Amino acid sequence: MRIALFRFISSLLITISTSFAFAQNKIVVFQSDFGLKDGAVSAMKGVANGVSTDLKLYDLTHEIPAYNIWEAAYRLEQTVPYWPKGTVFVSVVDPGVGTSRKSVVLKTNNGHFVVTPDNGTLTLIAASEGIAAIREINEAVNRRKDSQKSYTFHGRDVYAYTGARLASGAITFEEVGPLLPSEVVKIPYQAAVLEGGKLKGNISVLDVQYGNIWTNISADLLNQLHPQYGDILQVTFFHNGKKVHQTAAPYSQTFGAVPEGKPLGYLNSLMQLSFALNMGNFAAAYHIGSGSEWSVEVILSPKK
Repeated sequence: MRIALFRFISSLLITISTSFAFAQNKIVVFQSDFGLKDGAVSAMKGVANGVSTDLKLYDLTHEIPAYNIWEAAYRLEQTVPYWPKGTVFVSVVDPGVGTSRKSVVLKTNNGHFVVTPDNGTLTLIAASEGIAAIREINEAVNRRKDSQKSYTFHGRDVYAYTGARLASGAITFEEVGPLLPSEVVKIPYQAAVLEGGKLKGNISVLDVQYGNIWTNISADLLNQLHPQYGDILQVTFFHNGKKVHQTAAPYSQTFGAVPEGKPLGYLNSLMQLSFALNMGNFAAAYHIGSGSEWSVEVILSPKK
């Protein structure tokens, strides 16, 4: 009986200490569509430092295109897994600021926290890391002092403040606010699937510096077709279901595997199927964009 009780108490203490540790690494990572031309980002960091000067403050990006919730969702999924458990992300792409959309903190199954409006920003990270719990921010407690009359800068007054309090240990996750159902607002998009020998996926984002097309089709999914370098990828690009461009691109290990200006398919740094023109801009050449409304279909043809 004593042994069983001891094991129970030990297990409970480990669970409590682990949960507490998740919010105690003092790291806050900021993302927004604010840009760096004015003082908005600095103001958020100032609020965070006002909570605790022991915090370590980093930037994911502040160059999300204005109002582009989808790209905010993508950048979180691209980045969050590489940070330690307990890291708090403050993501503010909030065209509905001041409206009825909820302000929340998501705790993922991997122990990360995301402070954000629940407006679609959590679409991808909730799917990839899973939802441990979601809490709505109680602004009666977790809001910068004397900011109640400010309706258009929740990034500073609510999200940066709450994120800093959580990361510093001033509050626990349970003190963020009331528990919500384990679901988030989702942006519809083409999930990566293999159907009847055809790969289907979403154009998640552009490698904007070079105009490369990054899809959400993983190497694992592609490998179910057993591709070899030199095999031809017959790829069709769609916008809202309407065909925009179709081409044939060899599956290649490097850009230099094809002549300059020619298309190729390759695995990007996230091990996802992508398309490029060697020394050229694929997106600009064929008027291809990215986001939830863009999709691709790919058929593999073995080289002859």
